[in-house]
Amino acid sequence: MSREDRDKWNARYAEGAYADRTHPSPLLEEWLPRLEVSAASPRAVDIACGNGRNALFLARNGWQVDAVDISDVALQNVAKSAEDESLAVRCVAADLESAEPIPAPILPPQAYDLAIMFRYANLPLLKRVGASLKPGGYLIVEAHLQTDAEVIGPGSARFRLAPGALRAAAGELAVVDYSEGLVVDPDGRLAALARLVARAVS
Repeated sequence: MSREDRDKWNARYAEGAYADRTHPSPLLEEWLPRLEVSAASPRAVDIACGNGRNALFLARNGWQVDAVDISDVALQNVAKSAEDESLAVRCVAADLESAEPIPAPILPPQAYDLAIMFRYANLPLLKRVGASLKPGGYLIVEAHLQTDAEVIGPGSARFRLAPGALRAAAGELAVVDYSEGLVVDPDGRLAALARLVARAVS
């Protein structure tokens, strides 16, 4: 992702993009109580966190969260919300689509009990994200799916996944749950989504 793209996202967030989307993902709400996590202070990473709706939800539920995004403005929003609520969220600026390797401190190996990536299509990154999970750790991904239906989200197929692509990208992770199809968001809008819950082999 170029500096131009970073500036574009900074401008969008500065203009209030997604400010009304404060609810966590229903997929995350559904699965969080079902995760088998033994750590007293479990760690999570939210990839492409945006304004942090899911990172903040995890922190409110006792998780230590690394919130990663390319947009400085979005991360400032996350940091402000976390500070206001005294939540354990660490904001990390990173270009996840750079040709350069992602620095090791951003996704350290076997560091997290949970990694989440919502509505961000970057399948090549999943191998690195999976390697950042502790044995038995979970990966939860929700991505826009290619469809002919009238749905919200990217208009370009480039930013939507082909059917089956997300499941295939899980690689050596054990798939716990997988689905594709049309979903009604909490705000009543229709989305076409691929959803994955997977686990690192112990």
